[in-house]
Amino acid sequence: MKLYTIYREQKLSISLDEAWEFFSFPSNLKNITPPYMGFEIKSDINNQKMFAGMIIEYIVKPLFGFPMKWVTEITHVKEKEYFIDEQRFGPYKFWHHSHQFRIENGELIMNDIVNYALPFGFLGRIAHFLFVKKRVEEIFNYRKDILDKLFP
Repeated sequence: MKLYTIYREQKLSISLDEAWEFFSFPSNLKNITPPYMGFEIKSDINNQKMFAGMIIEYIVKPLFGFPMKWVTEITHVKEKEYFIDEQRFGPYKFWHHSHQFRIENGELIMNDIVNYALPFGFLGRIAHFLFVKKRVEEIFNYRKDILDKLFP
């Protein structure tokens, strides 16, 4: 299994309390996901704050507009420091996403570290090279741009 990593660091011009308030509600994820992903939360989590063990079911359209079920679990939460979501069912063979927050020189820094693997062995590696890597990077670039607009 080939494991890939994407790392993003972003300064946010809001307080740690405000950032945590925004990111601790999974319903906000739709607001920072590109529209072409067709991202739809199927779980009844409106206005529900995340917690370790929370299961969230989505429909996503990661490739060519085909809908796929994606189920993640919030596996770890350390308030105002980090949380981790892991795929339980979905398009990846493995997905581990760590969201980290810290104050550095008076500025709020958010890190996203995603480790993921694709199914289908050699064919998955070809798909990663041809389009999956680009798509994952587009999603996180979009997220950065939206967060810059939401929190100028």
